[in-house]
Amino acid sequence: MRLYQMQDSGNCYKVRLTAHMLGLPLELVDIDILKGESRSEDFLRRNPNGRVPMVEFEDGRILAESNAIMFYLAEGTPLLPEDRFARAQALQWMFFEQYSHEPYIAVARFWHSIKPGGREEKKDRFPEWHERGYQALAVMERHLSAREWFAGDDCSIADIALYAYTHVAHEGGFDLSPYGAIKGWMARLSAQPNHVPMDWRP
Repeated sequence: MRLYQMQDSGNCYKVRLTAHMLGLPLELVDIDILKGESRSEDFLRRNPNGRVPMVEFEDGRILAESNAIMFYLAEGTPLLPEDRFARAQALQWMFFEQYSHEPYIAVARFWHSIKPGGREEKKDRFPEWHERGYQALAVMERHLSAREWFAGDDCSIADIALYAYTHVAHEGGFDLSPYGAIKGWMARLSAQPNHVPMDWRP
């Protein structure tokens, strides 16, 4: 299984972490989105959306979008709850991550710490990104104040999806110190068997 990816992308980290926790081997193909490599004719032929992560399976099939890839990899494993309602909850939080969390926390991190000159270029946008990002963190904090995980009774792909950008939120200018429940949850996830940090490579 080949993963087209960028190492410091949280969306790509989701796939690497899920695969490693499940013991699935990955071949990494680095794509530099800052140089436009995901917009090449060859890449767009595989993924017309021109984004990473993208997985290419041994039979040639292609799957894009981080949460869809995670869902596929986790099918039939403990990372995807068996209970019907808990599975729907996992999807609920993964939709939340893409709609209410990633567009602010991940985007602030990209322009603050990854894109050269981005902090100055987008300085007018940071107040909105921080306001909306803290709103998402407040939702997570309330949920985790009464539960250890986001869906069901154990760690799932919903937790991995939200962990990927939350644990590096400080790189986007967010202060996580007031969020005790989130910090406890991140510690539980990082203690899971086969957890690897974002900079780890197979």
